[in-house]
Amino acid sequence: MANKGPAFGMSRQVQDKIDSKYDAELELILVEWICRQCGSGVGKPEAGKMGFQSWLKDGCILSELINSLFTTDKPVKKIASSTMAFKQMEQISQFLNAAEKYGVTKTDMFQTVDLWEGKDLAAVQRTLSALGSLALTKDEGTYNGDPSWFFKKAQENKRDFSDDQIKAGKNVIGLQMGTNKGASQEGMSYGRARQIM
Repeated sequence: MANKGPAFGMSRQVQDKIDSKYDAELELILVEWICRQCGSGVGKPEAGKMGFQSWLKDGCILSELINSLFTTDKPVKKIASSTMAFKQMEQISQFLNAAEKYGVTKTDMFQTVDLWEGKDLAAVQRTLSALGSLALTKDEGTYNGDPSWFFKKAQENKRDFSDDQIKAGKNVIGLQMGTNKGASQEGMSYGRARQIM
């Protein structure tokens, strides 16, 4: 990775806007959840954005987190701490692949550089929140945390209608389509008629 100097102008404004989306309260909830989910061996980070980033940067804690949500057949087979950048990024990438298989949508996923270079830590928070919500919703007994920390995702409410019910529904005009209740255009005026000379 090239060492980039400070940003100025438009680049600085864009980065400041991205940085403003980081939520310090959500950080506390995520740290507490990860510590409960993975056990006390993961430790706790220093308070603040940089402490949160350096805590998760090598990808090991994230891999332990995703593995803790599976009862059998853990998705990340090898969790090894390394000081080499490409190994750390590979570990983060394994977490992202496993999270996607678990059910986190692509729109909720962060990019590896968002965490490793600290470009968008709000996106990291968004991914971890989506993972927590999914674990709470699935209710497989692997979620270790307070149910009020994350929201439950909507569940499918599938309905089966008989052919007679479907045919009867075709004859009903829904109010969404609008109704005129016997109104007509009588008395309506659209202005003066066009005069052609």
